[in-house]
Parts: sequence; C-alpha cells; structure tokens
Amino acid sequence: MTAHETPEPATSPRSREPRDTRGTLIRAAEQLFAAKGVDGVSLSEIKRAAGQRNAMALQYHFGDRAGLLRAVLDKHTPAVDARREVLLQQYEDGGTVDLRSLAAALVLPAAAKLADPDGGREFLQIVAELLNRPEPLVELVVPNEGSSIYAWRRLVEPLLRPESTTVLHTRFTALRFCHAELAARAAARPRGDDRLFTSRLIDLVTALLAAPVSEQTARLLRERDVKGRTGQQAPAG
Repeated sequence: MTAHETPEPATSPRSREPRDTRGTLIRAAEQLFAAKGVDGVSLSEIKRAAGQRNAMALQYHFGDRAGLLRAVLDKHTPAVDARREVLLQQYEDGGTVDLRSLAAALVLPAAAKLADPDGGREFLQIVAELLNRPEPLVELVVPNEGSSIYAWRRLVEPLLRPESTTVLHTRFTALRFCHAELAARAAARPRGDDRLFTSRLIDLVTALLAAPVSEQTARLLRERDVKGRTGQQAPAG
C-alpha cells in the first residue's frame, strides 16, 4: 500500500450491519419497554422505532419477546454483577458482620445504572416490572449459583431469622423494594447527585432485612402451620 492509498476499514459497512441492527433494536426495546411496560408495546412497534424495515430482523436476532428481554438484561447485568461481586468480596475479606454493608451490596451496583446514559435508567424500570410480575417472562428472579444475587442471598441468610428466609421471603421482598425505588428514581427527571437518595435507600433496605417478626405475625404463622397439618380452617384473627 502506498502513502496515498486509503486503508480499507477493518469492518465493512455490510459486515457491521447485523451488529448495528441488533444494538438499535435493543435500544428501541429499552426505551419502549420502560415507557409503556413489557406488555404495552408490540414487537412491530419496536421494529418501527428502530427504523428497521426488515420484518424478520427482530426474530432473526432474538427469536421472540422473551429473547429480546433477555438481550436487554444481558446488556446491563454483567456490569451490575461485577460491581456486586467486588463489594461482596470486600465484605467477606473484612470478616465483620454488618447487615448495612450487605444492603449496600444490593443497592449500589444497581443504583450505578442511574448514571448510565446507554439505557441504564430504562434497564432499572424494566427490571422492577419483571420482578413484580406474577409470571416472569424470563428467569430473572430465580438466580443461578453463579450470579451475584445468589452470593448475596447466601451471605444475608445467616443474619436473618429462619422464618424470614424459609417462609416470609424477606430477601426477595428487599430485592423487589430496592428495584421499585430505583425504578421510580429512574423514571423521574435526572438529578445531578444521587448519593443522598442511594444512602437512604440502603438504610431502608437494611431496616427491611432487619425487621423483627412480630408476635402477631408469629401467631398467624403458627395457625397456618396447624391448618396445614390438620387440613382444618385456622381461626380468624
């Protein structure tokens, strides 16, 4: 090649097209799912918003709605997991039992998405909706053993009362509450500083995890257990 020759790009426009199309569809899906809800937007609408004329482009890249949702989650989840893994490792290395540090490990990695201009705020809104669906479209709320949430659950469990984990599902309640608050923040006008909001959210998640089981709740649990063993109607109360 002479000094006057222009090198060809490493990737031609034609070879870049599939990747660009996929990214454009994901970005359109983020915006529309966040604005209208996962069930409130059609796949055709997403294709139009992405400027995609190929009727089969979305199906080619993602298969169906669940595949598209998974792609949105896969775009953001690795960064959240990586941040959480660092915080959990710091917690374990410190050797100190501190429920607030574990609450921070839940909140902070997700809260960092408030400052992510590439769909981070939309991601938070989508996750909150999926966590509160009675029938999730993706396996979002059932963590596998390699996920940071699974490790977080394991570390939190010894600090909670047994009924909080086996019956009352306090950790999942904390997870849903955390993401509901983050979604509300994400849907509002962006602020210049989210530190106060985030610190207070950590306080509230800590309090939720540490909430005692009242005598009234304990009594209702015992009545339910009796009902389950006898098959009889427990007394109202």
